[in-house]
Formats: sequence, structure tokens, C-alpha cells
Amino acid sequence: MEKRKRATLYMCIPALLIIVFFMAFPLINGISVSFYKWNGYSQTKKFIGFENYITLLTDPVFWRSLANTLLYGFGSTLLQNVFGLLIALYVNSKFRGRNFIRALVYMPIMISGFIMGQILYYFFQYDGGVMNDLLGILSFAPVYWMETGLRAALVITLVNSWQYLGLCMVIYLAGLQNIPMMYIEAARIDGVNRFQEFFKIKLPMLMSSITTAVITNLIGGFKLYEVIVSLSGGGPNRKSLSLSYNIQLLYFNDEKAGYASAVGVALFFMIFIISWPINKYLVSKVEEY
Repeated sequence: MEKRKRATLYMCIPALLIIVFFMAFPLINGISVSFYKWNGYSQTKKFIGFENYITLLTDPVFWRSLANTLLYGFGSTLLQNVFGLLIALYVNSKFRGRNFIRALVYMPIMISGFIMGQILYYFFQYDGGVMNDLLGILSFAPVYWMETGLRAALVITLVNSWQYLGLCMVIYLAGLQNIPMMYIEAARIDGVNRFQEFFKIKLPMLMSSITTAVITNLIGGFKLYEVIVSLSGGGPNRKSLSLSYNIQLLYFNDEKAGYASAVGVALFFMIFIISWPINKYLVSKVEEY
């Protein structure tokens, strides 16, 4: 038994080295750079202590991008999980064409976020956009979908939710198919209706799937980047930025590598502080059932 444990530990060493090299080292280096004033390519750096972090507190672009990031994270997670579960319940039943619907819902995941943003840009643009053409057919006035930062952020949230809806569907579909039929059959013999069957049997037994889907979508939404670049470019006037896109602009466009690193550290701890208690709560619910 000891030899088996030791062999298992040895097999974990390559994975641990990869984690240290690609995650721990960049994180430590990013924290270190955040204490300097640096343009990202100069050989000299100026140590300024916590000045970059103090600047965060008075930077309106940072707070706006933080609010957008929270919207992208929580908004996308809510939409993806609610509609992903509903679609999973639908395609879990037997009917002709269910495999086609599964493939149709899952297909957008196969397209990169940047390409998806490029495609949807031609749907939401003011002149010649598909959405405004449809409104014109219905005799409605065209809408400037990206006129304000909030409106652009809502469009981005909807696009991201739709693209990764299939991931939630697959996770919940796997969970539904792992529920033993004897529980459902016993409940039906006792006379429970469809709603009672879902809330009393299926939903509790889906807690492990809910945990996986919620945490995956939440972290993915907080790190949203590609679709923003191609769909809105962070506009208008950087009002639809996420923290990830803000970091890229600060580092490469504004040449504020130290400040960009401070924003990156803030993003890391924000994701950790939010996702850790949510994950802990959901895991506790899994253990209850």
C-alpha cells in the first residue's frame, strides 16, 4: 500500500511542476511587478510600493470594468444554468430529432469567442445589422444596440450566455441520465406530479452537476475577454470593458505594466473571494444529499 501511494505521488509530480510553472510563478511575478512603475519593456523599474493599488480606488475605469465583470460573471452564470437545465430536461426525453437539438445547442462552443463576436457584430450593428433589418420588416425604428456601456454589456452577456449554453446542457444531461430510475418510478407510484418530481428528486440529485456548472460558468464569465474585443472593442469609451480586457489595454496600449499587474492581482483575488464560498456552499449541499 505504501509503495502504491508513493508511486501515485511520483505520477503527480509532472502535473505539480506544470501548475507551478504556468500558474504559481506568473502569479508571484505579477504581484511583484504590481509594486513598480514600469512600462512593460524598459530595463529599469521604479519601486512605488502600494501606489498602484491606491490608484485602483479612484480609477473610474477600473470600477466600471469591475461592475461589468460582475455582470458578465453572474449574469452569464444565471442564464446559462437556468436555460441549460431547461434544455437538458427537454432533450433528456425520447423524441425524434433530440440528437439534432443537442448538437445544435452545443455547436456554438466549437467557435472561438473572438470569431463569435465578429459574427454577432454584424447582427447588432446599427446600419445593415440583422437585428435592425428584422425590426425594419416589423415597421419598428432601428436601435443603436451599443449606444451605452450598460446596453453593450447586456448584449455581451447575452452573447456569452448563448455561446456556452451547450456546456451547461451537457453537464446537466449527464447528471439527469445518472439518476436511478427506481427513485422516479417509486415517486410516480406514490402519486407525485412533474413539479414535485423535479424539485424533490431530480434537483437534489443534480447538486454535483449544479456545482460543476455554476463554478465553471462563473469563473469563465469573470475572465471574459475575446468576445468583448471583437463585439464592442470595450466601447463606447471603454464602458463595456471587463477586467481582463482592461488589463490588456493598460499593459500594451497605455504602457502601464505595473498598474495592469495590480488590476490582475485584484481580478485574481476577486475570483477567489467570490467563487470559493459559493463552491463550498454547493459542495455542502451535495454532501447533504
